[in-house]
Amino acid sequence: MHRVTLVFILFLLIPDLYIYLVYVVRKTRKAVLHCLYWLPTLLLAAGYVYFMFLTGDNAMSNHTQAIGRLAITIMLFVFPKTIFMLCSLVGVLAHFIIRRCPRSPFTAIGLVLAVVSFFNILYGTLAGITRFDTKEVEYRSANIPEGFDGYRIVQFSDLHLTSFRNRPEMVEKVVERIMEQCPDMIVFTGDLVSTEANELDGFDEILSRLHAPDGVYSILGNHDYLTYAYYLSPEEQAAQREELKERQRDMNWDLLLNEHRIIRQGRDSIALVGVENDGKPPFPERGDLKKALAGIPGYGQGNDSTHMFKVLLSHDPTHWRRKVLPQTDIQLTLSGHTHGMQFMLFGWSPSKFFYPEWKYMYREDERGLYVSLGIGGALIPFRFGAWPEINVITLHNK
Repeated sequence: MHRVTLVFILFLLIPDLYIYLVYVVRKTRKAVLHCLYWLPTLLLAAGYVYFMFLTGDNAMSNHTQAIGRLAITIMLFVFPKTIFMLCSLVGVLAHFIIRRCPRSPFTAIGLVLAVVSFFNILYGTLAGITRFDTKEVEYRSANIPEGFDGYRIVQFSDLHLTSFRNRPEMVEKVVERIMEQCPDMIVFTGDLVSTEANELDGFDEILSRLHAPDGVYSILGNHDYLTYAYYLSPEEQAAQREELKERQRDMNWDLLLNEHRIIRQGRDSIALVGVENDGKPPFPERGDLKKALAGIPGYGQGNDSTHMFKVLLSHDPTHWRRKVLPQTDIQLTLSGHTHGMQFMLFGWSPSKFFYPEWKYMYREDERGLYVSLGIGGALIPFRFGAWPEINVITLHNK
């Protein structure tokens, strides 16, 4: 928390200090205007101190929406000011190197980009979080049995139900959109909640409306272990994990905990494999591929192409390169987790600095990984570019 506070203070104060010293002080000597300039920053800092230090140990759970709104308000002030500051600094540097180079064009560009970023954040907050996309992709492989040619798997991920607290109509929209795809199978790839199991309250009945001929399957994401509820004892976290598991089963979701199911179409069959979250620290590493694959026909007998086609549900996409590719012959992996960091512009996102694979389809020879950008947000009610999405993966036999 102290490290987060330090970063927060630096990001909040540095652009303000720069703009104040370079522009405000030079433009006016009125003390009232100087004080008014600092008022928004002081209010934001006061809000941060109040929620982070004065509302008890479970502030993230009890004040989720308020903290999310505060985070958005901070973004509305900090990002435009930071962009303006950087453009201004480039102008200062250019003028220092080339004396004839004016600084005013850089200032103007900074103002334009600052205004654009402000309205982008506003749009991502007011409209972006409900702008649902449906992404369709085909996965072709000679290993897919003929009976599964054209088989439709609808994947959704990272609901983070705290994102829709008091807005059940948004989850109803997700369910309706999924059912419109006429899925043969529905899979959920983790992070149903963000902090506590009670985030599911009021959504059980809505999510239980999901159904498909071959069932609805789910796995756990890193948030579903409830380790982010630091104010809960290990025993309380364990109890809530069990509650979350049981409530998924009550919704007729088949929760796969290092397990597999054989899915049949006529005489043909494929294996659906689901593992617990397997991420790099600090994320939980509880996946057990050996246990999940045990008992599948052909498993452990080499990589013969006649072995059963396997689809793996694994929340964290880094699992694919770390263990799935080197240790198994699984052909297709479905993941989530990254959210595209809830921001994407012209196909670029900060996610690429943290995850080798962070959106859509990746291939290594005949083996594939599909990463969903998910639907909700862990804390900040914001999406821009990385719109909330439902994914339709259609299998085809080459």
